[in-house]
Amino acid sequence: MKTGFDNDKYLHMQSEHIRERISHFDNKLYLEFGGKLFDDFHASRVLPGFQPDSKLRLLKQLSDTAEIVIVISAGDIEKNKVRGDLGITYDDDVLRLKGAFEENGLYVGSVVITQYSGQKSADLFRHRLKNMGIRVYTHYIIEGYPSNIPHIVSDEGYGRNDYIETSKPLVVITAPGPGSGKMATCLSQLYHENKRGIRAGYAKFETFPIWNIPLKHPVNLAYEAATADLNDVNMIDPFHLEAYGKTTVNYNRDVEIFPVLNAMFEQIFGESPYKSPTDMGVNMAGNCICDDEVCQEASRQEIIRRYYQAKCDFLQGNIPDSEVFKLELLMKQAHVSIHDRTVVDAALERAENTGAAAAAIELPDGKILTGKTSNLLGPSAALILNALKDLAGIDHNLHVISPTAIEPIQKVKTQYLGSKNPRLHIDEILIALSISSAANPAAQLAMEQLPKLKGCQVHTSVMLSSVDIKLFKKLGIQLTCEPKYEHNPIY
Repeated sequence: MKTGFDNDKYLHMQSEHIRERISHFDNKLYLEFGGKLFDDFHASRVLPGFQPDSKLRLLKQLSDTAEIVIVISAGDIEKNKVRGDLGITYDDDVLRLKGAFEENGLYVGSVVITQYSGQKSADLFRHRLKNMGIRVYTHYIIEGYPSNIPHIVSDEGYGRNDYIETSKPLVVITAPGPGSGKMATCLSQLYHENKRGIRAGYAKFETFPIWNIPLKHPVNLAYEAATADLNDVNMIDPFHLEAYGKTTVNYNRDVEIFPVLNAMFEQIFGESPYKSPTDMGVNMAGNCICDDEVCQEASRQEIIRRYYQAKCDFLQGNIPDSEVFKLELLMKQAHVSIHDRTVVDAALERAENTGAAAAAIELPDGKILTGKTSNLLGPSAALILNALKDLAGIDHNLHVISPTAIEPIQKVKTQYLGSKNPRLHIDEILIALSISSAANPAAQLAMEQLPKLKGCQVHTSVMLSSVDIKLFKKLGIQLTCEPKYEHNPIY
């Protein structure tokens, strides 16, 4: 895979820039940390070379000066809100995050329950945390937030909130998901610190949109594609343009809230330390792109993948058509079509020629292979098997798995487990391959090629079962599917 992003340079520049921002204030900075901390795969896809755990590695570099505060909304606790990517509730994710940070040598100082208004489930969670020896603070719903600034920045507003006791110069504020109250927690602390004679600072760390590349750069368009459900829109920062005469990129929510934030800063400090939303950010990612064309092409491919995902989600009734329309618009702005994804035409052509579901994969060297539906295998399983044989240099006509090894698995599926589909999924064909490898050196050689599938592109002519989708994800393969059912979804 071609590299377009210098990750080592990024970690160095980003940590130094955050340290430098701390020095602008009384050695105290509250840093609102957005996005995914442990597995930022979107960034790694659109900025090839960016490591998914870069944010965690960044925090580890700052561990001598940093502590972490995790915030969670009382409303999210009450609603049992679930993280869609992990399938766990936000309150359970608070404990997961705390454990993950501490396993990596990072100090978690406390948990803050925000937007509290007497929710009993929040009370139970507070007691649970205290019984575990975790410090817990409470922040309340403030009437008139965020527009009634004189009331918010007063003893009846932020003053009602608990003061979070911290011991490090850098306080990273993070949360299980959006809408948890990270920014309000930071601002509440600025108010309390100021009352104690400490001029603490606030900054925001988010990777996207990247402020110092063009507005319609594919990397920034890919961010809009990733947040189509939030209806985020990238825009020129008008405050930065007016203050400095320079064009920078931000997104609509930060631009819209900046006048309110600016007024709050003035109410707390007497003057605002920032002239624009861009000033508040500390993101250095744009300075670490080392091959712009590689990042542009990777981002164009990401937009196509997001488009296909939205089309499938819409067909299944999971999203409104407005998200599909937005992604179609982004594809036009990025000057791409589905045919720019090379595996699409290959999969559709194989499906048309065979009259059944088919799949195509692009290997690391750019070679395109296909897989078809057969009596023994589904197209995804056939595709993976074909790819492993090709990577191992095994003749396509050579069987690395005997049909006699497949038939017993089919029998268990259909006769004992009640499945109507006798064809093997990816996980089942890999189990059969691993069993065969004990006596067949060719099967062993094929098995050893599995790591090489990471980062490969796949397209299928129909939507897949959840089993195959999960397996593609585990293998690190980037998958798209035609928005089409293989069989009637009603039956």
